[in-house]
Amino acid sequence: MKIIVLGAGAWGSAVAMSAAQHPAGHAVTLWARDAVQAGEMRSGRHNARYLPGIPFPASLSVADGPFGALLTDADLVIVATPMAALRGMLQALQGVRVPAAWLCKGFEAAPADGPETFGLLAHEVQASVAPQLLAGVLSGPSFAQEVALGQPTALVAASAHATVRQALVDAFHSPSVRVYANEDIVGVEVGGAVKNVLAIATGLCDGLSLGLNARAALITRGLAEMTRLGMALGARPETFMGLSGLGDLVLTATGDLSRNRRVGMLLAEGKTLQQAVDSLGHVAEGVYSARTVARRAEHLGVDMPITRAAVALLDGAITPAAAVALLMGRGPAAELA
Repeated sequence: MKIIVLGAGAWGSAVAMSAAQHPAGHAVTLWARDAVQAGEMRSGRHNARYLPGIPFPASLSVADGPFGALLTDADLVIVATPMAALRGMLQALQGVRVPAAWLCKGFEAAPADGPETFGLLAHEVQASVAPQLLAGVLSGPSFAQEVALGQPTALVAASAHATVRQALVDAFHSPSVRVYANEDIVGVEVGGAVKNVLAIATGLCDGLSLGLNARAALITRGLAEMTRLGMALGARPETFMGLSGLGDLVLTATGDLSRNRRVGMLLAEGKTLQQAVDSLGHVAEGVYSARTVARRAEHLGVDMPITRAAVALLDGAITPAAAVALLMGRGPAAELA
């Protein structure tokens, strides 16, 4: 297969590296928006900015500049930009007739001058700007560093189109990566969006040394919030017990490589949000998607108390201790309500 990966951040680079080492011998090109970064990757044969010291496979090509020519005869296009850049990338891919998939997780921020008060999931953005595109998402519990190192990983290829699901399986299913197909793109995307917010809350719990009981409660009740929002958007409830739901939530909420968890821990230490974000060196998507998740839930009338507390904490409206008190001070309720 000829695979083009558009975006040379940590995850885009890791996915490109994984595909380039596939036993089928894929021809993989990693495209970088920044020409200087692309030059450094070509000469150093690693992504010094995001995955330093992990060498590129010899077969991986690096490109920059206009990417239209790269799409000629491509079999699969992967969009590896943050959510904020997805709309523009999909507009640029409107004429593409081969399968495409994005890697980003979250809700798009609502435009300040738009009629809607909430943001859209990635597949909703695609339906708006590139409805003819055969597209989907590659998601699931995965840290870029581990994928780049070839450590065992399981992912989900979600799309309404069987051709897209199969293309993603053919591109990435390998001895180190298992790819499971799923038709429920709504559920897969909701899981990917909400887990980042819940990881901030769990990091706060760990940073305050509240104990493993509290962590388990947050993860479990967070999964309930995620499921409620997903079902309100038309997702299947069983999706949230899979890799893109429970799996991604557990990884992001407990893993030491999780940037979102780290944000919560730094806030618990008394750092400001800006100090926490600046110390990471990478984007923590939960910081930006928390408000969009909360707004979409509010629009749908879905109760998400952990998400609301996380937003209030990120906005500086409450202290870490007050966030915990807010959640623990809620009245009794039936668990499955």
